[in-house]
Amino acid sequence: MSKNEDAYMGQDLGQILKWLEGQKLKAPAMKEASPFHRNLEVALDQRRADHSLLTLHRFEHKVDFSSNDFLSLATSGLLRDAFLEELRTNPNFAVGSTASRIADGNNAYMEAVEKHIADFHGAEGALLVGSGYDGNCAIFSAVPRPGDVIVYDELIHASAHDGMKSSMAATQLPFKHNNAEALREVLVELKTNQSLIRDGSRCVLVAVESVYSMDGDVTPLADIVSVVEEIFPAGNGQIIIDEAHSTGLLGKNGRGLVCELGLEKKVAIRLHTYGKGLGTTGGRCTTMVMRLGAIILGVFSWLTLSDIIAAILASPSVLDTLLNFARPIIFTTAPSFPMIAAIQAGYKLMESGRTQQESDIWQDAVDSGICSIPVSEDVESRSFVTQFLPVWTRQGQNYFLTMHLHRDGFNATPIDPPVVPRGTGRVRLIIHAGNTDEEVEGLASSVIDWAQEMLDIQHGETGGKEVPSAMKEVYKLAAVANVKELDPSRMAVNSFE
Repeated sequence: MSKNEDAYMGQDLGQILKWLEGQKLKAPAMKEASPFHRNLEVALDQRRADHSLLTLHRFEHKVDFSSNDFLSLATSGLLRDAFLEELRTNPNFAVGSTASRIADGNNAYMEAVEKHIADFHGAEGALLVGSGYDGNCAIFSAVPRPGDVIVYDELIHASAHDGMKSSMAATQLPFKHNNAEALREVLVELKTNQSLIRDGSRCVLVAVESVYSMDGDVTPLADIVSVVEEIFPAGNGQIIIDEAHSTGLLGKNGRGLVCELGLEKKVAIRLHTYGKGLGTTGGRCTTMVMRLGAIILGVFSWLTLSDIIAAILASPSVLDTLLNFARPIIFTTAPSFPMIAAIQAGYKLMESGRTQQESDIWQDAVDSGICSIPVSEDVESRSFVTQFLPVWTRQGQNYFLTMHLHRDGFNATPIDPPVVPRGTGRVRLIIHAGNTDEEVEGLASSVIDWAQEMLDIQHGETGGKEVPSAMKEVYKLAAVANVKELDPSRMAVNSFE
């Protein structure tokens, strides 16, 4: 066994065994159990049957190409030092917030931070909420009025969909991802067929994200604004944008996509979250892109938990509507001082320019044309690439690649439906500001090695082996754990032609 394989078997043994144990079917052995628990296990067994049951895990000693700590602020100590300084300058703080915002949970510090956030992003006002998920649920459940229509990008985040389920907007229509002309067609049809929309007494709310995290692509916001203003010159067409993955990365000092494009007056509602770039964005993509470009073209032509604390940027009318009608805000405890202090510390870092160097790396790569990675030969090159690098594979083989990367000491995440559309399973790589050139080079080399192994297997150059070496180690562990459900024959390369 190689040195890497030995480390893989040793360091990850407990975590892999935990995952394998989780894939064992449980319902058949629960005939005497209560229907309540048995029915839950029947539902879970549907995931166990194809080895997709989610379990909690820890891969603490691997190079991070998986987390949302884009600018490495959470691990560099930069944010920690700024946070501790914020605590020192406010020594008499109360740890808990004691109640919801509309009861006794409001305070002067929170209002001051909200004003700071609004000023930083060029917004009329800001409202802190418990999470990005809560923010989207609040916006889409409370803001649309009866008779309004929501038109959304087909790849909008799950939290927006959950908010729309509680919305008073009965009509909710998707448009083709990142396609302004497809949006135009939907809006023209709405205006033609709905008299209240046509006469301007009811509104159309267009929902998009600045950066879509599964593919790393950026919304054509300027084109979308132009289409909405053209179709609805009276102002009954408005835009809602989720800036979760652009905070700290795009715009001057990390102000986001809206500010980068100078569209602060053109977007009705912005949602900025702080569990990714700011709190808890950037990266060093040059080496990775140069190495992976050839892999993607030559081999792959055959892809969360909500953020802690978010801010909704909008007009006083919108913010008052949220305070009065948004259940995720009304019926939840206000954010605590330590959480808000961490946000304030992050904003002070961005405002000072101390996070700009990491973001400049991205812009240099974009300007030089390096960050343009077509997924395959028949897909247009991207004009702008963010920190997300999805490596698409054949069905099921994203797990092969993930295990290979884990064995080589890199933490990466396999993504499957329903998170992404069926047939688009992938390994999502996230490049961080703190990743060194050596780490990125090692990651690229590991992916290349895996690709070569898969090609050798496909071409019959491995003496009949149908499973890559890293997965063979997993199957050995499966035998140790007596997980009969993990059948190697179901995951052989030839099974996915």
